[in-house]
Amino acid sequence: MPRISAATVADHRANQHAALLEAAREILAAEGVHALTPAAVGARIGLARSSVYRYFASTADILAQLVEDAFPRWSARLRAAIAPGGPDDSLPGRIRTYGRAALDFVGSPDYALIPALQAIGLPGECRVRVDEMHGALIAPLADALREAGADHPALRAELAWGVLRAGARRLMPDGAAHNPAAPDVAAHNPAAPDVAAHDTAAHAPAAHDPEPAATADDIIEITLDVLTRTLR
Repeated sequence: MPRISAATVADHRANQHAALLEAAREILAAEGVHALTPAAVGARIGLARSSVYRYFASTADILAQLVEDAFPRWSARLRAAIAPGGPDDSLPGRIRTYGRAALDFVGSPDYALIPALQAIGLPGECRVRVDEMHGALIAPLADALREAGADHPALRAELAWGVLRAGARRLMPDGAAHNPAAPDVAAHNPAAPDVAAHDTAAHAPAAHDPEPAATADDIIEITLDVLTRTLR
C-alpha cells in the first residue's frame, strides 16, 4: 500500500493527483503529447503504473484533466483583467489589460493542451466540453463588448483571438521564421534592373527595405494596439 504522506487519505490523494498533473505538464512541454502516458507520468514522480491508473485511464484522460485544471483558472484571470475598476477603466484600457493576460495564456504550456487534444482525437462529448471551456476564455471579452453596445460581440471577440494567437506566435523563439521581410528584394521586384541602371537604388522606397526585427516588447505593444483598434 502506498505510504500516506498527508493528514488524511483524501488529502494524500489530492496531493498525489496534483503532483501527477504537474508531472504531466512537464512531460507535455518537454517531450510532446506522444510521450505523455500514464506510465511515464507515474515514473516521473516514482509512482507505480497500477497506482497511476487510479487517477488517469489514458493519455486522453490526462489531457482532459489538465484542461479541467488549467482553463477555469485562466478564465477567472481573464475575467478579472477586463472587469471595470482597473487603473484604466476605459473600454480600450480594459481590452488592453485583457489582451496582455490572454497573451500570457496563449504563450503558456496550458494553451498547448488544445492542439495536443486534437492530435490524439477525442470522443464527441469531450470535444464539446473543451469547446465550452475555450469559450469561457473568450466570454469576458464578448461580455465587455456587449455591455459597450457593440454589434455581434461574440463574433468580434472570437475573431480578436486571431490577433492574440498571431502575436503569441511571434513571441515564440522561432517567431522570426514568420517574418516576411527578405533581403533579396530585387529578385521579386521587376523594376529593380531599371533602378540599378539609373543608379537610383539609394532612392528606392523604404517599404522595400528589410523590416528590422521586432523586440518582444514591440510585438506585445503592436499586438495590443491592433487588438484595441480592431475592437473600437
